[in-house]
Amino acid sequence: MLGAIIGDIVGSRFEFDQKPTEDFELFSDDCSYTDDTICTVAIADAILNGKPYKDSLLDWCHRYPNPMGGYGAMFHQWLESANPLPVASYGNGSAMRVSPVGWLFNEYQDVLSQAKQSAECSHCHSEGIKGAQCVATLVYWLRTCRITRDEVEGAVARNFGYELPPLKDINRLGSLGHFDSTCQETVPWAIRCFLESNSFEDAIRIAVMAQGDTDTKAAITGAIAEAYYEVPTEIAQKAFSYLPAEVLDILQQFYKRLEETM
Repeated sequence: MLGAIIGDIVGSRFEFDQKPTEDFELFSDDCSYTDDTICTVAIADAILNGKPYKDSLLDWCHRYPNPMGGYGAMFHQWLESANPLPVASYGNGSAMRVSPVGWLFNEYQDVLSQAKQSAECSHCHSEGIKGAQCVATLVYWLRTCRITRDEVEGAVARNFGYELPPLKDINRLGSLGHFDSTCQETVPWAIRCFLESNSFEDAIRIAVMAQGDTDTKAAITGAIAEAYYEVPTEIAQKAFSYLPAEVLDILQQFYKRLEETM
């Protein structure tokens, strides 16, 4: 969960205006949390405190109606609807918020079921659900050592049908200004960024350098990377400094639950 939030904050300033350069500073005054962090916290709060995913998402997103970059157009319509019903969306929002599921459930079938539920309250397209299930499952597999890093690509292909493109192809599209907004693109691209990395920080940097939807790609990459690498304390502490007190409270609850159950 923290890995997703760090990726979101680091990638936030590059999503629209700035282009990352080699050895960019991870954090700056231009960084902030975005909708990716708010929605991730909402999913964690739902699990930790027994709330329906839909209710928690509506609650947290209405508390923070104007995060940096705003909400996606379809999701914003869902938030503002008098009776929010699932939309046949395969946007990457279902995948960027799901990492708490991969940490807080300890059985594979529960991870799949809960990831589906966390997605379908707003993103009921099969690709939106699959993207969430894939990310949550990878977090679960890696943190529990069910598969090795070398087995990730094959396991993702067999279980979710994703082909992971070479990093050079992802970088080429990013350099041309392509914005990856769907699960079908962002999820396999984020996995490739993780697989090309040699540390947590390196994974975030690779995702940001790929450009496009930098905050969401880095959030998904960070979520996966946290399940495999240790998050450096100084990076975690810096990320905490950007977060409101009630977000930090959910993070504290999250890690307390992990200590109690692992």
